Amino acid sequence: MIINTGGRTDTVQYYAKWLLRRFSEGYALTRNPLFPSKISRYELTPDKVDCVVFCSKNYQPILPYLHEITDRFNTYFHYTITAYGQDIEPGVPSIEESLQTLIKLSKQVGRQRIAWRYDPVLLTEKYTISRHVETFERMARILAPHIDRCIFSFVEMYKKLETNMPELRPLSEEDKDTLAHGLGTLAKQYGIFIQTCGTNGDFTRYGIHASGCMTLDILGKANGIVFKNLKHKGMRQGCHCIESRDIGAYNTCLNGCKYCYANTKSHKARENYRLHDPASPLLLGHVKPEDTIIQGEQKSFLAKEQLNHSTMPEL
Repeated sequence: MIINTGGRTDTVQYYAKWLLRRFSEGYALTRNPLFPSKISRYELTPDKVDCVVFCSKNYQPILPYLHEITDRFNTYFHYTITAYGQDIEPGVPSIEESLQTLIKLSKQVGRQRIAWRYDPVLLTEKYTISRHVETFERMARILAPHIDRCIFSFVEMYKKLETNMPELRPLSEEDKDTLAHGLGTLAKQYGIFIQTCGTNGDFTRYGIHASGCMTLDILGKANGIVFKNLKHKGMRQGCHCIESRDIGAYNTCLNGCKYCYANTKSHKARENYRLHDPASPLLLGHVKPEDTIIQGEQKSFLAKEQLNHSTMPEL
């Protein structure tokens, strides 16, 4: 199975001690978002986990200790660095700090295990098409030697954004085409493999690939392992990713990004953070008497020939 540590919250930035402890103790508990009294247990051991996938906007808090996980597990890292400032991403480090942290991460885990995420792409009076292209060019020039690929997507216009971002300008098809042309051209210039994520539309004419951001092909090549040829169901329409299990929790990320889908309200995340205990197997709070714990299904995606060899990453 694939463990996702960052789909629901920025576990790396705000809950690094908890995350490291969970892998050290060999298991984690996670509440069902729809039925909170139902808890799933997942074994976090190399024989049960094919690959650990991370997604964060700041890896600095975990860098000194990351080897505790990478020495034992196959891994892949998504690092989100956008053009936005603290007016949209208040809890995220500056672009310059983020670029330097990504380079440090790359030196530690290898460029083949890092995807630079430039998403979501959105437009306001301040963040124009030209600003996106200019910022992307500056980042691409620096990051090209340190990443496996670049992944981008256009913002999804869900209802909450109307309240959180009244300044948001809806993206027209012409806007998307112009942006895709600019990003695709720059990616080619700097030798970066670029792809979309969950974005409907064909931009292959600009050298942009349509693929899932978490596929067995990507994870296998990054770690030198062989997976079964399985259909990727994805999590939503337009998604081509492989099935994974997330050990995080919604309404817990303190980044405060205006476009966030994982927090219903920013104050809710701050309230929930006070419930966090790094020693608990749950990200928030503790197991209650009325809770039911079940063993989560953990099927391996590895090919049979791979199972006959060690799946430990090479040092």
